[in-house]
Amino acid sequence: MERLWNANYVKIWSSNYMLNFAFMILSPLLPLYLSEHFGANKDQIGMVLAGYALTALIIRPFSGFIVDSFQRKTVLLICYAVFTVLFGGYMLAGSILMFGVVRTLHGAPMGATTVSSSTVAIDVLPSSRRAEGIGYYGLSNNLSTAIAPAIGLAIYHATGNFMILFGIAAATALVGLIINCTLHIKPNVEKKEKLHISLDRFFLVKAWKLTIAMILFAFPFGVMFTYVAIYGKEALGITTGSGVFFALLSTGLVLSRLIGARSLRKGNLVQNGLEGVCISMLGYLLFASMHNAIGYFGAPLLVGFGYGHLFPAIQMMFINLAPHSQRGTASSSMLIAWDLGLGLGYILGGVIIEHMGYFTTFWVAWAVIAVGGIYFASRVRSHYLANKLR
Repeated sequence: MERLWNANYVKIWSSNYMLNFAFMILSPLLPLYLSEHFGANKDQIGMVLAGYALTALIIRPFSGFIVDSFQRKTVLLICYAVFTVLFGGYMLAGSILMFGVVRTLHGAPMGATTVSSSTVAIDVLPSSRRAEGIGYYGLSNNLSTAIAPAIGLAIYHATGNFMILFGIAAATALVGLIINCTLHIKPNVEKKEKLHISLDRFFLVKAWKLTIAMILFAFPFGVMFTYVAIYGKEALGITTGSGVFFALLSTGLVLSRLIGARSLRKGNLVQNGLEGVCISMLGYLLFASMHNAIGYFGAPLLVGFGYGHLFPAIQMMFINLAPHSQRGTASSSMLIAWDLGLGLGYILGGVIIEHMGYFTTFWVAWAVIAVGGIYFASRVRSHYLANKLR
């Protein structure tokens, strides 16, 4: 059996961990920062945070095209460097408008970096173990999701100083950038050719049904992830439990990746996806129906376990619908759908919370993923099986 954990894979795995750690150490605390530092209401918080998703969404199609058309290491290093530098903007922003501008700008290099990083990961994996490797690659996201918010919340509760958190995020991103500089990968563009511009170079049209499903799966995650810390504080009186919430979420993600690796290796993508949707639905149902510590701490374990099955399966489904020359486009198309769903979750979640309260909002989130599950089983499954290339 071909070696999975080769040197380049370990490096890209580690740098992706640093990328997501730098991002995740701030994400659950930004609603609190905007509320406490600038006096922002829920609508304003949703709009500011959605700016990141908007620019990430806009840049994704171009990222896939650029990654497929130019040297992937060069693209990765440029995007990662810009992502690192922009952390300084958070420290300098003196108003909610300036903070919103920086946050919005930050979405572009984050979106481009994740596309180029995941594409490089696919390139350095042996073909016989690609599905399994993509599942383990997702662990770099999951572990950072577990560790970074807990560390960020602990630092916040100990110091109340967001400048320290911004500095840690920037330093972590810099470490990831240095790791990427040591990558040794083969050129993906052998000779200069005329670039043919078409819709398929920016978005994987064949995956449009899968894209709709991904948007429906991302929406409730955006709602829960963004507002869970402030929900716990304002509605449940849980002031120090957010770190535990994210640790449980990521524990579910990690366990799911480890348990589901064998099934992914066998190519049971649709089965993994369906199992993940069902488990996630149970988690959101628990979160929406039980407004206490049991729902608050029980739901993330189920949601994490469900998404740990769902996400790598859908990622490989996108890749299997694309020819080898469009791996970057396939990766960017999946992330476009994810960003769009998250962005809608940020904005609509804030609006619904502001006008109808937390409990109604979380029921809406559950209803959306339920619709997504039905659509995946009734429409996406057959479309994928009829159109996959491998």
